[in-house]
Amino acid sequence: MEAVTIISVAYQSGAVLPQMLGSIPPKTPVVIVNNSQSDETEIAGIAHDFGAQLVQSGINAGFGTGCNIGAQKAETDYLLFLNPDASLTPQTLNALLEASTRHPLASAFNPVIRGLSGKARLRKRSRVKASWFKRAGALPEDDCEVTGLSGAALFVRRADFEAVGGFDPDIFLYHEDEDLCFRLRQSCGPLMFVRKAEVHHIGGASTPSSLNTVAFKGWHMGRSGAYVARKNSKLGGYGWALVKALLQLASPLCWISRRKRVKQYAILRGVLSAAQDDGHGFKDTPWHD
Repeated sequence: MEAVTIISVAYQSGAVLPQMLGSIPPKTPVVIVNNSQSDETEIAGIAHDFGAQLVQSGINAGFGTGCNIGAQKAETDYLLFLNPDASLTPQTLNALLEASTRHPLASAFNPVIRGLSGKARLRKRSRVKASWFKRAGALPEDDCEVTGLSGAALFVRRADFEAVGGFDPDIFLYHEDEDLCFRLRQSCGPLMFVRKAEVHHIGGASTPSSLNTVAFKGWHMGRSGAYVARKNSKLGGYGWALVKALLQLASPLCWISRRKRVKQYAILRGVLSAAQDDGHGFKDTPWHD
């Protein structure tokens, strides 16, 4: 499958990478960008065993930056950004390539993404701005145009990805796929959901879970959400993110669960941080790992 390069950003992903790599058809170019320094030898061994090209970034440069680094190594017409805890079915790549031929004006595509239970996960709305994503609750029976795609398995024409400058490097984690999709729709062409292509995604398996990790992710979720909303909606973006963060923190459920309370407080801090520096300097943060 030499028309597609698969790019995966790893961070402490040694437990899940072999399954993902084992699901990829032979001769498909694969680039692994490792953002963790603690498991460089392990990831190098896994990449070698499966014939994948490995880039050791040396630092945790963030998901979007890692994707951009991997894309620079690609020479194919199509890119598939695939989470390390996801895996392909035998027909996935062919179905995506066939869809790209059926929909020549489309810039990017999502397969059906199924969780552990087998249930399809559909992005019904944007977490940044409700009006951005509009998708029916039921699984579509055929290909259809959508307003947003999930970055867990994002298939994109390389020329279009390069035309919009790839992922925004100022976004360390979260909402980078929403920002990219918004720019692709505006500048390159529609986004498509492909019914006959499927990917299985464990979700949340790449990074060990702890309260510190919850706070780290929450902070970046809030910060990136405020940044992306303000960047793309111009008016009211930051205010929308702040009101949403305050309402979530005030929820009774938040005060019953310490884990949820830690997450929501971190989200609020992230939103406030984005306001203080106008969304720049994302890498220089107290929660940056």
